Amino acid sequence: MADTNRYARIIERIFLDRFRPGMTQVPFEREEIVRIARKLKIELPKNLGDVIYSFRYRTDLPKKIRVHAPPGHSWMIRPAGRAQYCFVAASVTYVTPNRLIAETKAPDATPGVIEMYAMTDEQALLAKVRYNRLIDIFTGVTCYSLQSHLRTSVSGMGQVETDELYVGVDRRGAHYILPVQAKGGRDKLNMVQIEQDFAVCNTKFSSLICWPVAAQFLDESLIALFLFERTDQGIAISAERHYRLVPPESMSPADLEDYRNRTLD
Repeated sequence: MADTNRYARIIERIFLDRFRPGMTQVPFEREEIVRIARKLKIELPKNLGDVIYSFRYRTDLPKKIRVHAPPGHSWMIRPAGRAQYCFVAASVTYVTPNRLIAETKAPDATPGVIEMYAMTDEQALLAKVRYNRLIDIFTGVTCYSLQSHLRTSVSGMGQVETDELYVGVDRRGAHYILPVQAKGGRDKLNMVQIEQDFAVCNTKFSSLICWPVAAQFLDESLIALFLFERTDQGIAISAERHYRLVPPESMSPADLEDYRNRTLD
């Protein structure tokens, strides 16, 4: 709570010093965190980037910032180059699971030793998705984990990070690149991450079909997966599914009959 309060004071002052009525983009540099902290006599955080991270994935921006968003929009923080950022007014800032989506049971194939030693929510989520081949099941494409925690630079954004990168091939022989963002615990899925994933695909894997995916724990055994696409209106969710990992013996004949009768979209 102490970190949240001092971070809020810093980010609020950075925004208000630069914002003018009518603006929908408010650029700033990471060094301003240092300047504002000293001006307000606030102890500097050890990791300056944690101030930005906090308001992108953990908590809402302060009310004094939110009230200046245009109607129907919210502020989010986008990377704008090396150590540069920008408050941007967007119609959608976070990805929220739809609780009305029907659950699909899947036999849990997570090795017991992985269950024992997974260190964080995010690590556990990525492991469960990988060992249960949920990306394959969700997309209908045969997928393989290529790299975890890819860090790279993209022009106009600076350094970006993807939690895991998959490559895939479908029955036609077409190849896919699937960046996966994972969130567990209280962290939120931010649309900035999906924008970054599209940018990484365009920069590093332009010849492959780009299908960004996001994963989020709804509880310790229920995982929401999202698939994204670009539209004329911007980035949109093209599919959402919720998978309940269960012991194999708990799958009943009635479950299998229900799934056989489901209509594929």
